[in-house]
Order: sequence, then C-alpha cells, then structure tokens
Amino acid sequence: MIAARLVTALSPLAVMLASCGSAATGEKSSPSQDTRAETGTPFRVEVAAQFDEPWAIAVDRGSGTLFVTERKGTIRFMLADRRIGTVSGVPKVDYGGQGGLGDIVFAPGETGRQLDRRTVYLSWAEAGEGDTRGAAVGRADLVCDEPLKCRLDNLKVIWRQTPKVTGRGHYSHRLAFSPDGKYLFVASGDRQKFTPAQDMKANLGKIVRLLPDGTPAPGNPFAGKGSPTDQIWSYGHRNVLGLAFDANGRLWDLEHGPAGGDELNLVKPGANYGWPLVSDGDHYDGKPIPRHSTRPDLAAPAISWNPVIAPGDFIFYSAERFPQWKGQALITGLVATGLVRVRIDGEKAVEEARYPMENRIRDIVQDGAGMIWLIEDGEVPGSGRLLKLAPSAPAG
Repeated sequence: MIAARLVTALSPLAVMLASCGSAATGEKSSPSQDTRAETGTPFRVEVAAQFDEPWAIAVDRGSGTLFVTERKGTIRFMLADRRIGTVSGVPKVDYGGQGGLGDIVFAPGETGRQLDRRTVYLSWAEAGEGDTRGAAVGRADLVCDEPLKCRLDNLKVIWRQTPKVTGRGHYSHRLAFSPDGKYLFVASGDRQKFTPAQDMKANLGKIVRLLPDGTPAPGNPFAGKGSPTDQIWSYGHRNVLGLAFDANGRLWDLEHGPAGGDELNLVKPGANYGWPLVSDGDHYDGKPIPRHSTRPDLAAPAISWNPVIAPGDFIFYSAERFPQWKGQALITGLVATGLVRVRIDGEKAVEEARYPMENRIRDIVQDGAGMIWLIEDGEVPGSGRLLKLAPSAPAG
C-alpha cells in the first residue's frame, strides 16, 4: 500500500532549519558524527550530514523527515537513521550566480496524516527568452513509495516574476504560508535592477500574497488594479531572503542591503519599504543613498546592520529547549558567520547576541522537539554541512 510505504520512506526524525551572495568555498568537512561543545555558547553542535550547495530546508511535520534543496537542481532528504534519499521530477533550473533551486515548503493542513501524497511548493530560477530569467514558484505532489526514493508528480508553475530580466542575482524567492494556511507569501527580489521595486506594474522588489493555487489573494492592498499589481502586499524591497510569522501572527522579512543596511522589517500591507530611494547602506561604488530617517513617509526597518551580516534566513524560536530564546528571532549569517539573536520590542528589534561558527550559515529550522537545525552554505561538493544544535549540558 502506497500510504504504508510513504510512512516507511518518511520515517521519524525530529528536525528543522534557512540569502544572497556566492557561497564561500573550501569549507572543511568534519566527520558526520563529530559532536563538539562551542565555548561560550548555550548549545552543542553535531554534524549530521553533508549536502552540495544547499539553499533551503523543510521538515515534513507528519514524519519528521528533513528535505534539502541544492542549487544545481536536486532535492535530497534525510531519514531518522540518517540515510540520504533523493527526489526525482525536480524542475529544470537556471543555475548560476545566485540562481538555481530555491525554497521548499509543505502545504499546511496535511501534517500528521498518512497520505499517499503530500503537497509541496518549490521556487527556482527559470530561464526566459534570450538572456533573461526570473523566479518561478510551483506546486507538486510529493510521492514517496520507496524508502530512499521520492518523486514530484503533477508539478505546475503557479507564479512567476514579471518581467524576466538579465542577470543572475536577487531572486529572493522565499516562501511562507500564513499561520491560518490560507495565504502563500512570496518574496520577489529586485533582480539587481533597482527601480522595479517602486514600479507597481512589475512584481520585482515586492512581497506578494497569493491563494494556495497562485492566484492573487482577495483583499490585497491593490486588488482590482490588474495583474501583477493585484498580487502585491508590500513593495520597495531589495533582496528578501527570510520570511517568517511571529507568535502574534505578524509577518517579518529579512533582506540584504547594498554596502551596509541589511534589514529586519515588520511587513504591513500596502507599505513602501523604500528601496532604492532610501537605505541605511550605500551603493557598492561608494555613491551615497539617502537614509531611512530622511523619508518618514516610507516604512523604516525594525533594525538594520552596518556593517552587514548578510543574512541567510531566520525563524522565531517557539519551544522550551532554549527558554531564554523563546519569541526571539534567530538569524543565520553569511558574513557574520553563525547565528545572530534578536529580541522583538513592539515594532522594533534589538540585537541580543552573536554566536560565531566555522562557516557561512544558509538556513535554519526548529524541529518538533525544539532542537535547532542549521545548514552551511558551500559550493565545494559535500561542504554544506547539516548541523544540529542541542542545549549545552548544565555545568556540574
């Protein structure tokens, strides 16, 4: 029976884990069972597995199996016994620069049921005509009828960045479902073209809100103004590489600034977050950009970083394993290699601590047992290590 085989393939595992820029190369790989205590940190780090250019990670909450996307266009998964399986039927991706296979999320509402099929959503860089490309989002059935083999059936593209443009940067393409499961939010980067972030006739530099089938959600701020304007939830974004809801159901984003000015934003419907009109950083050639403080009519970040941390993704921690972190944002760093912990104070945020690690950290998740999983960013085959964080043993 397929359902029974699915349960076998997606055997129990408590796991979870999540920017921009090229991966660092030459990271050293540790033995897969290496466990070490981090001096001055409240956690132990265990290396669980290794992947090739990983970008995103998702946990099937029904089984606990961990799925990882790799930028060249593969999806692999890890079972409880740490065997690694593969997923076939992955869409063809436009690999290069920051492009390739992107995010993966499971459809809400199917958790905990023994299903023959699970619904998953994927994002990737898709080639267009000539030398153009853009992000795409697709929905598919995930079927796992062998222990180490799954496949994507009925894959359908439900959303695309428009217009497709030249270049291979700032796709963003992070995905997040609203807590009630009714809406799919997609981060759409400015594709390094600047002005489309303010152009309401393009969906570049925006966060869009869709129904699960990819159509614009009713009640969007610019509904009735035609496509793609009717998709837009907020605009004036640069390169959003994290989307997450806090315990109060508020949406936050995490985005890269230029030379300085990385941001954590509380995302409100219809708000303009200012790019490229304002920033707390400057252009890479040194040309200044007016600061957020010069335009109080535009939405300002809850916190910004200069120098940058180059964030990968983030979560709001919600469990008891690390009680001192509950309700706080845990942000992965690519330049600030490791974790950055941020406390939310109303509509503002305050950095509380940094936890340096060996390599650039791309993604983060919290598992059902409250443990934290990270994945490193790495272009060298096998250099993207999956790391499990567990609370340090009490001193005694």
